[in-house]
Parts: sequence; C-alpha cells; structure tokens
Amino acid sequence: MVTLDTSLSLAKTLEHRAENLNKRQFPQKFQKFTQKDEDMEYGDSSPGEYIVRREVLDESRLDVVAQKGTWSIKPTVGDRVKEMLRCSAPRLKDVLLARIPVLAWLPKYSFRENIIGDVISGCSVGIMHLPQGMAYALLASLRPVLGLYSSFYPVLVYFIFGTSRHISLGTFAVISIMVGSVTERLAPDSNFMVNGTNGTESVNIAARDSSRTQIACSLTVLTGIFQILLGVVRFGFMVTYLSEPLIRGYTTASACHVCVSQLKYLFGVKPARFAGPLSLIYTLVEICRLLPQTRVPELVVSVVALSVLIVAKEINDCYRQKLPLPIPIELIVIVAATIITYFCGLRSEYFIDVVGEIPSGLKPPRAPDTTLFSKMIGDAFAVAIVGYAINISLGKTFALKHGYKVDSNQELVASGLCNTIGGFFRCYAVTSSLSRSLVQESTGGKTQVAGIISSVIVLITVLKIGSLFEDLPKAVLSTIVFVNLKGMFKQFIDVPMLWRTNKVDLLVWLVTFVSTILLNLDMGLAVSVSFSMLTVLFKTQLPSYSILGNVPGTDLYLDTEAYREAKEIPGIKIFRSSATINFTNAESYLESLQEKSGIDIGKLQTEKKKREALQKRNQKKEKKREKDEAKKNKLNERKNSQNGVVLSMTDVDPNFPDKGQVNWAYHPDRVTLDSDSNTYEEITTVSHQHELGKHSNCRSGTHSIILDVSMVSSVDTVTVKTLKNIFRDFGEVGVAIYLAGCQACVVEQMERANFFSDSIPKSWLFVSVHDAVLRVLQTLQPETDVMLDSSCNTHM
Repeated sequence: MVTLDTSLSLAKTLEHRAENLNKRQFPQKFQKFTQKDEDMEYGDSSPGEYIVRREVLDESRLDVVAQKGTWSIKPTVGDRVKEMLRCSAPRLKDVLLARIPVLAWLPKYSFRENIIGDVISGCSVGIMHLPQGMAYALLASLRPVLGLYSSFYPVLVYFIFGTSRHISLGTFAVISIMVGSVTERLAPDSNFMVNGTNGTESVNIAARDSSRTQIACSLTVLTGIFQILLGVVRFGFMVTYLSEPLIRGYTTASACHVCVSQLKYLFGVKPARFAGPLSLIYTLVEICRLLPQTRVPELVVSVVALSVLIVAKEINDCYRQKLPLPIPIELIVIVAATIITYFCGLRSEYFIDVVGEIPSGLKPPRAPDTTLFSKMIGDAFAVAIVGYAINISLGKTFALKHGYKVDSNQELVASGLCNTIGGFFRCYAVTSSLSRSLVQESTGGKTQVAGIISSVIVLITVLKIGSLFEDLPKAVLSTIVFVNLKGMFKQFIDVPMLWRTNKVDLLVWLVTFVSTILLNLDMGLAVSVSFSMLTVLFKTQLPSYSILGNVPGTDLYLDTEAYREAKEIPGIKIFRSSATINFTNAESYLESLQEKSGIDIGKLQTEKKKREALQKRNQKKEKKREKDEAKKNKLNERKNSQNGVVLSMTDVDPNFPDKGQVNWAYHPDRVTLDSDSNTYEEITTVSHQHELGKHSNCRSGTHSIILDVSMVSSVDTVTVKTLKNIFRDFGEVGVAIYLAGCQACVVEQMERANFFSDSIPKSWLFVSVHDAVLRVLQTLQPETDVMLDSSCNTHM
C-alpha cells in the first residue's frame, strides 16, 4: 500500500525531473516563470494576477472531467399537461392573483404612506383628463364627450387588471389620429349630405356623428379582442420587435399627422378630405390653398390661447421643482375661453366653431356592429400593437425607476380588457399618455388609486358640469393638442444623436418617419416593422470576421487588426465570426474563412486534380516505357542468341532493387527516370488532415485552422453541412480544422444532426481557443520550436 509520504516523494521527484527538462529545453521560458511561481508559492504575487494549472480539454475529455450527465431536468410534455390541469387551492389563488392583480396589492395598501400622494396625483391627472379628453376626441373625428367617456371607463378597468402603478391610461394623440383615419374613411362627410332650404347641400351632423361613434366603438372592441388573444397566448414579447428608434420615429411622424389635422380648426377653413398614401401632403397643400379664406376671429382665438399655453407650460417646466402642483393651465384656458365665448356672443356674432352639445350622464352599454370588423381588421391590429407598445414602454420605464415589476403579458390582457369593455360604453381606443403619466408620478402618485381619483373627477364632469362647456371653441382644443405635441417634436434631436452613435438605428428612424408621413399610419407601421426586421437580417448576413492572435503571456486571443500586441501563431489561423452561423450567412462564412486564412480551396483542389492527372500520365508513360524496354530486351536477346554473343559485363541497378540484373547499355534514360521519380514523390506527398507531424501542402504555410464558434447560439442543417464541408475540403489540401468554444446546447444539436463521426471525432472540439492551440503545439512539438509562454501556465 502506497503511503502519503511515498506519494509526496514521488510527486517531488517527477516535478524535479520535469523542471530540469524544461531548463534544458526552454531556458528563457523557465526563467520567465520561475520568479512568478515563487511569488505565488510565498504569497507575494500581484492581486491582479493568477495562474491556472489544468490539462488541455477537448469536448470528449470535458464530458469525463465535468461529469456530463444525460439526464434531463426539464419536465416532460405529460408532466406539464398534468401541472396545467392540476387544481388546488394554492394554485387557484396564484392564478387569481396573477390575472386580477388588484387582489394582490389592494389588501396590502398603506393609507398612511400612500393616500395623500395618490389623492394629490389623482386630482392633478383628473384635471388634465378633461381638456385632453375633449381635444383628442376631435382628432378621432368624434364628439368631445366620447373623449371624456374614454377617460373614465378604461381607467376603472385598468385599476383592476393593470400591473403598472404610475401610467395614466386614457386618450392619446397618436391613437386618436389612427382612430380618426378609420372613422373618416368609413363615414366621410359625403355620405351624409342633405339638401338645404335654399338649394344648398349641408352635412347631417347628427347622423354622421352617430355613425362614426359606432365605427369607433367597433374598432375599439376589435382592438381589445386582438390584445386579449395575444396576451392569453403570452405573445407579449412581440413588442421587442418594435425598437425604440422605430417607436420614436413613428410617434414623431404621427405628431406631424396630428398637427396637420388640427390646422383647419386654427385657421377656420374646411379642406377636402383625402385618404390613402400622400394624404398628408395633399391635405397640407389644400390648407395652404385655402389660407386666403382664413377666418380672422378663430385665428385670433387660436393665437391668444396658444400664447398663454406656451408661456404657462414653460413656467411649469422651469419651476417644477418649486411648485407643489403644476399650474392647470389647460383647464384654466378652457374655462376662460368658454366664459368669454358665452358672454361676448362670439358664437352668434363671429360664427366661431364650438364644441356643441355635450350630453350629461352616462349612456347604457351598446353592442358593437360586428359587420364592420372585416373592414377594419388591419387598422385594429395596428392600433393594438402601437397602443400596447406605448403602454408597456412607459410602464417598464417607471417600474425600473421605482423598483417593481410589470408583467408584459398581463399588461396586454389589461389593455385588451380596457378597450373591449370600453367599446361597449362608447369609448374609443386608449393607451397611456406620457404627459399625464409624468404628472402622476411627479406629484407623488404611488399606486393605481390615483387613477380612481382621476376617474371620479371625470365622472363629476360628465354627470354635472359637462354641459357648461358647450360654447368652448374648437380652436382652443386644437391649441391644447398643439402644445401637448411638444414632447414628440423634441424627438427630432434623435437624428444627430443617432448619427453619432448608430447609423443603422438612424436609418430605421428615418425610414419609419418618412414611410409614416407618406403612407399614413397603418401602412407606415407595416413598412417600418418590415424594414426593422430586414436590418436584423442584414446584421446576421453581414457580420464582421477576424483573425485572432495571442497576447504574449496570457490565454487571450484578440483581433490582430484591433490589438497591436495580439500576434498570430505561425502555422495556425484562428478565425472568428461576430454573429451566429445560419443558413443566411453560411456561404459568406466560408468565403471569409478562405479570404482571411489565405487558402483558396477551389484553386488548391484544381492544382490537386492537375497533380493527380500528371501522376496518372507519368504512370502511363512508365508502363509504356516498361513495355517498350521489355520488347527491346526480347529482341536483343533473340539477336544475341542468334549471333552467339554473350555480354559478360553486368551489374545491378541499386535504384531498382529486387529486379534481377540489368544491362546498363539499355538504360540511356536513367537520369530522366530518377528526375521523374523524385518529382512524383514530391507531388504525391500529401499529408493527412490531422497527421501534423508532416508538413502541410498549403502554400500559405498554414497547417491548422481553429474556428472560434463561441458566438454560435444554435446550428441548423445548413450550418452543419457547411462545417462538414470545411472539415472535408480543408482536410483534402492538408489543413487541420478544429472547433473551439462551442456551447453545450450547440454540441447537443450537433450530436442530433450526426455531425461527429470517425472522420470528425469529438476530440477535435475544444473547450477554448487556448486549449486547441496548446493541443496543436503539443502535437507539433517534435518538429517546431514554436512555444507559447502560456502553454502550461496561464498568467493574467
């Protein structure tokens, strides 16, 4: 039995012998590491330095060392079905709390800590709901009271099903203009023209508004159904395909649509209605044509209201830290404008266009017109996606700031329920508003209770004081819309910022903006998303490829073009792609590999075929020459036998052993044959792919290529086929191929695709690039003096 002392003694002896051997073979390398090893042994090494001692690991050896298991920790399909169907009290409770979040947070609500902030915040947001609700309803070509409805019912529903504590749900300019494009398309003024008393035609306002209300409610219900279905199938991740540059470019272009749509109220003109691509341009040209017909009273009202709103907004921005509450300038302007219009008789004397009748009270629910669904499927889906994208982006922003979690799928369901239920109560599609959400958060709002407070204010307005705003000029509401577009127009500064940071994101922003301006909101969104997806595809198709070099004294392998100290190892090319390999870029991967390594497979294979053809021709010539010589020998033997002459001077050709005696007189081409023989031997000396003891036939001097596949996240059939072809083609020209840094999931996919075989064993796949380099150098050590300082010890 071997004792511990014996083992230690044997280990010291082996270590001493190895040290003496290293001193003789690599004296400089040994001196370089001796001091560092001593420092490590006595604890004097630098805190930023470490030494790693381990064996070189390929994939097959890694399975043994790390004890790779074949078990699966994922539940089977049957287990998952059983878990889904399992019903118990705790599971039912979890489902209810997840689907109805108010049951989870409301019982824990702290009145002492939250109620004051929520009340103040709710009152501030409720005051903002009143002017914005009526103003944005005009964008949707609906009566202002529908904007108040949309600021009441959806907020109550979100209180129950929403997960964000700070967003303010309700009317929003972008969604309103998208709804307005549908209502005006399906219910244009031309469909409601009636003959007047003096032979002129006029629009039946009541019939038109009723029809547009039905269209808007049907669109809202269909939008909510889409959102609910997407949330149930957990499709909340779809918003990730709407990048931030796309959303910002889209909302900026939408702001331009909103701005142009409100110009008719500011100037008091009535332009023709345009639909389809370039409608924004046509509308703008039409308004410019009608400018000589501008109604001065409405222009004066617009300029005065706009000036007051801009000044007050700037005061709020400059003194927002000192003001306990922002000045409710929008509400003040609405009240003042209504009072002035009523008592000064602006409606009767100057024919200023006003809001008109605002019915008091709430209306009973009404089912949507399902026959309209087929005419608005595309519009409903676009509204659903845009509304949810705005909602979740704001929700996650506030959640990250205040340290809580927003469930993206539950938010999708909550938005769908808000729209679906609201559509039955004469609401149109809603989403969160940035301006109202910022006010709700900055004024101390802590929970969704602030939304309930704001709803109470809107309810009081609808029930009691809504009718008092019947003399409110529409021009004032338009100015409120204009001022609230300031934040969207400030997104134009994204252009220079993206120019400096990311040209691809800038291109997405510009394409989104231009397509939305020219093609309208629905088609613009489709083009924008398609182009954004193409940029992702182009990035995978056009990755950057690099040749890596070793930083002396480390196990780091960096791009030789980016790092001066990264040096290529003679005879070894280390190739890396910045993106995963798939069917879209497999061909470019192979082409770049040949370009970077300096090995043209096609050219080398052509030369090989030429060599093989030359070899066959030489063999044919040799056989023919042997036949001719045999015939000559037979003829000479016959002549000599007939003449009775016997040659006594014979010798043995040392270059042709085991062939008996040869007559020197009949070998005049001996020098030529020796030359051909040497050429033949040189041509046919082709090294096997992994017989690294022989020299490679590659003219570049490269005998090994290491493919760094650490960036590969998955492999498809095209990738597997491409890698097999690389092993085969480079092996035929005498270049060894190795893989390094392959992830475990990718190795499993390769195994399922039968990538590994006798010709491509698993031992050619290494844990890291450094392991692969060390294995190549260890194999070549008898024939090369190339050594890495880090061949045994890795120093950082």
